[in-house]
Amino acid sequence: MLFIRNVILFTFTAFGGAQAHLALLLKYFVINIRFVSEEELLELNALAQVLPGPASTQTLVGVAYKVGGLKLAIVTFLIWIIPSAAIMTFAAISFARVDHKEEFVEILEYIQPIALGIVAYGAFNLAKRVLVSQLTIFLAISAAIVTLVLRNAYVFPLAILMGGMVSSAIGTPTEESNIRLKLFSNINPKKLTYFFGVLLFLALMGAIINRTSPFSLPIRLFENFYRNGIVIFGGGQVLVPLMFTEFVQMKQYLSSSGFLSGFALQQALPGPTFSFTSYVGALTMRNFGFGVTGQVLGGLVGVLGINLPGLILVLFIVPFWEDLKKITRIKYSLTGINAVSVGFIIAAFVLLLVPVGLNAMAIGVMIVTFLVLNYTKISPPFIVLAGILLGYFL
Repeated sequence: MLFIRNVILFTFTAFGGAQAHLALLLKYFVINIRFVSEEELLELNALAQVLPGPASTQTLVGVAYKVGGLKLAIVTFLIWIIPSAAIMTFAAISFARVDHKEEFVEILEYIQPIALGIVAYGAFNLAKRVLVSQLTIFLAISAAIVTLVLRNAYVFPLAILMGGMVSSAIGTPTEESNIRLKLFSNINPKKLTYFFGVLLFLALMGAIINRTSPFSLPIRLFENFYRNGIVIFGGGQVLVPLMFTEFVQMKQYLSSSGFLSGFALQQALPGPTFSFTSYVGALTMRNFGFGVTGQVLGGLVGVLGINLPGLILVLFIVPFWEDLKKITRIKYSLTGINAVSVGFIIAAFVLLLVPVGLNAMAIGVMIVTFLVLNYTKISPPFIVLAGILLGYFL
């Protein structure tokens, strides 16, 4: 019960993204009560950084798995995602009902450029850490150009794969082959079959079911979110630009204003950034004519689809993490993957700027948001609140 209590406390105080979440994880699960050692927590966090998916969620679930096994891990996962996902689903339903009311639109006027500033801040900081060589700069620029030119959802996994392969091939020493053989001999092929089988099955079902069927859109959405959950490295700062490119620019499931308003709201909430997918799923279902029940289903599909790959991976890989972390090839491939992710964010930021146009006030708010985040310790929730108040009083 002490562990569950600390999970609840963590859930409702975890503002600020993955970096801030790690400090809180240390506080609640190492310093206050020693459920795991600091070394174990940092190793689990390192594993989460290697894997695609939500790093904070994977680290928290890994701690729960070490403390109480699979059942505690699943309960912890549900406690962590349900509050923010429920709020974001409710926000999508509410936005769908009032998004044409002039007063509501005016209140949210400054939220969209604030969201752009937050994305720019995330991109800038990720780029500083990742783009440290000619190879990483080349991969980032290439990914940005390919995304802007092709605008196809499957550009993302293919570019991620190519970036990892290129950086791994160039940088990895050859003497590690024995370690790699030992690691891959421990992998259960059935688990990999299940993992990728879910993706292929959902993609097939989404393709063969008549698109006029009420079952088609939820299945296609689940496949979209599940696929994104497999290829997203870098956490929420990568998730949001990728989703904007696919769901707004490519597939036009929802509007730019609806997307950015939801993202800004999510920044004001504690919990996982990935719960933003529940907002996208719910609003998409509404835009295709579904009622409240369908919108709630869309929220559920979004949050489960995006989190399921990372959850499965962390629970499958923990048993042989000791071997995995010895392989330098993992580190070098991750360098290329992160560089490609920066390219995705650059491309998405360009697309996000298009609706803003030459609006001087919006650009000014975006720049101020970026500067405040970069040079002060003010967190995004307070900036979002200031934007709402500014829209209300002006």
